[in-house]
Amino acid sequence: MSEPLVLLSVHAHPDDEASKGAPTIARYHAEGVRTVLVCCTGGEEGDLQNPSLREPGQPFHGLTPEQEKAMLAELRPSELAASAAAIGFDETIMLGYRDSGMAESPSNENPESFHQADLDEAVGRLVAIIRRERPQVILTYGDDQSIYPHPDHLRVHDISVPAFDRAGDPDWYPEAGAPFQPSKLYYTTWSQSRMQAVHEALLRLRGASPYDEKWLDRPNQDDRITTRLDVRPTLGARTAALRAHATQVDPTEAFWFGLSDDELADVYPYEDWILARSLVGDIPASDDVEDDLFAGICETAQRP
Repeated sequence: MSEPLVLLSVHAHPDDEASKGAPTIARYHAEGVRTVLVCCTGGEEGDLQNPSLREPGQPFHGLTPEQEKAMLAELRPSELAASAAAIGFDETIMLGYRDSGMAESPSNENPESFHQADLDEAVGRLVAIIRRERPQVILTYGDDQSIYPHPDHLRVHDISVPAFDRAGDPDWYPEAGAPFQPSKLYYTTWSQSRMQAVHEALLRLRGASPYDEKWLDRPNQDDRITTRLDVRPTLGARTAALRAHATQVDPTEAFWFGLSDDELADVYPYEDWILARSLVGDIPASDDVEDDLFAGICETAQRP
């Protein structure tokens, strides 16, 4: 009997699932694909990013920094649950590590942090999830994170690649369940083409854009893009998921909400991906991009 289609996405913190790939997940969930979120940390080192929550009558009004941290730790799980529901994840699984904070911060030294985790042990946790959920496609972070080298984002990549290989190898983690080999591994990417298109639309429609030289002049990896998905009908999932993370996302921030979903659909209705590993065919050339993460798989798996 053919396997049902499963898509598994690996993220570092609550809110990463909202900013990277939400419309893609929503699209496949709507098509009947089982969608699974693995969140590696609880986001304990996050700061309050929404200043309106400090105003009178709001939950963070008058709190000390220490009290803010405690309140954030209480709220972030419910925000993640609301975001995952808005996107359409069928299941959310916490990998069980603590947020490592920014590079070289004291939180990096916490023995419970993702940054300090034994690599093989962390890979084993992810392998156990892969074997249980049996995803043909895994989405994770890329090999070049020089633009935002957060320790937890680096660690997501470091565990995802070996987990992709070891999940199908019976010699690794025999206690973690029956071997299962995923077929394709994709890296997230924010394409330069998208940023430029959004920047120009903001200037045209709003008269200003938060995308400055720091964003527009950063290294361009568009030549690595192998897969471009039309997510026009599900762009709203990104907006709803970001708003669900009320402590982490300022609802007035033009970087996230400068264009409406309809305007963004007219400007750039795609999400771009880099196919890093494929066991069902060659990786497409940059001038012959895929339009389906499950291309090459549906012959051996059950499409809903």
